[in-house]
Amino acid sequence: MKRIPCLSAAVFMAALLWPPVSHAQKITFIRDAEIENIIRSYAAPLFEAAGLEPSSIDIYLVKDKSLNAFVAGGQKLFLNTGLLLGAGNVGQLIGVIAHETGHIAGGHLSRVNDAIANSGAQTILGLVLGTAAAIGTGRADLGAAIAYGATEAGRRSFLKYSRTQEAAADQAALRVLDDTGNSSRGLLQFLEKLGDKELLSERHQDPYVRTHPLSRDRILAVADHVSRSPYSDTPPPEKVLASYRILKAKLRAFIEPTSATFRHYKETDSSIEARYARAIAYYRVPDLKRALPIIDGLIAEHPDNPYFHELKGQMLFENGRVKESLRPYQASVRLIPDQPLLLRALARVQIEMNDPAYLDRAILNLRAALHREPRSPSSWRDLAIAHGRLGRMGQSSLALAEEALLKHDLGAAAYYATRAENQFAEGTPGWIQAQDILNAAKKDKKKEEE
Repeated sequence: MKRIPCLSAAVFMAALLWPPVSHAQKITFIRDAEIENIIRSYAAPLFEAAGLEPSSIDIYLVKDKSLNAFVAGGQKLFLNTGLLLGAGNVGQLIGVIAHETGHIAGGHLSRVNDAIANSGAQTILGLVLGTAAAIGTGRADLGAAIAYGATEAGRRSFLKYSRTQEAAADQAALRVLDDTGNSSRGLLQFLEKLGDKELLSERHQDPYVRTHPLSRDRILAVADHVSRSPYSDTPPPEKVLASYRILKAKLRAFIEPTSATFRHYKETDSSIEARYARAIAYYRVPDLKRALPIIDGLIAEHPDNPYFHELKGQMLFENGRVKESLRPYQASVRLIPDQPLLLRALARVQIEMNDPAYLDRAILNLRAALHREPRSPSSWRDLAIAHGRLGRMGQSSLALAEEALLKHDLGAAAYYATRAENQFAEGTPGWIQAQDILNAAKKDKKKEEE
């Protein structure tokens, strides 16, 4: 598998095999603390206005050029990088998120079992409902592939909304946009953009058009609301505009060719986002002699920005300068102490220091990360390594068992849990955890056999 540049702590692969296509298409899930935080800042007020608990909704970033977003598996929102970069402005992106929030609040894809039975889309079920087994399964320099099979027709059947649901989601979106003081004009602009593509053949349509049926009545209804809403001409706050510029610059710099980054963000552009993008592009070349001075300059101007420190740490760590990467990663965690991706990245540096003095600190950071993201196989793997280097083989086996269980490798989960069971006295916390893993593995195996 070809290695692609990661954004933050990790990038994870899942190969989806569509029979109508002659080759496997790889779908890449991107994890990045900064971009996730920016999108959360847009989405959380909308979720709350819709009566949803923001922390209960998972947001996933898909590295795909197509203009698409969808909700599946109840409360899982998927956003393509093509949408993040292709939205004409931040208002359009917020409008799309508001619309998808309407689908979540309306439970439009909650009847998962019926949808699966009718569409045969076991692949989508595995991707959406079992996504924790695909997201978080690898180190930043490895990546993990999970292959699923499905038909194109099945995929559409599983994800496609009805026109009635689309209209209902629009109305819900307009309500939450008004309730949060956001203009609905961005949603209208986005629908008008889709309207231009609805007449194209399906082969040339964006996936969003195929899975979100559009009608002239929908556009007219949104336009009518825009004409009456007191917020229609309210511009987004400068903080929101600035964050969107950063989001686009970072995404472009990591996923587009470096030559495109240098063309888009010329050396004469001294804006924060332009310098940020050029620093990433030089790092990708790699040319740290040019990348480090730029990121150091940004840190000097904005010492409280944790993501500038994180990027410097990543630059150094991935170029073999492990000891030098420790301080910037420590700075990023000091500024955001509860961010699991940053905690995990710092722990990996501490493990790679090859100094026993740092291993206990790495374990504390990994446990803090797992407290916030317990379904992260890579964190359990790193925890196993740290315990193993300290000679704590029982704890190491438990962590390996947890990792295997999340990856649905039931044989390995049972093996490591049994090995851990023999390391602990009966009734101790470690022994009980091993029993829990063994029972879970047996239960999952029984379901498979049924």
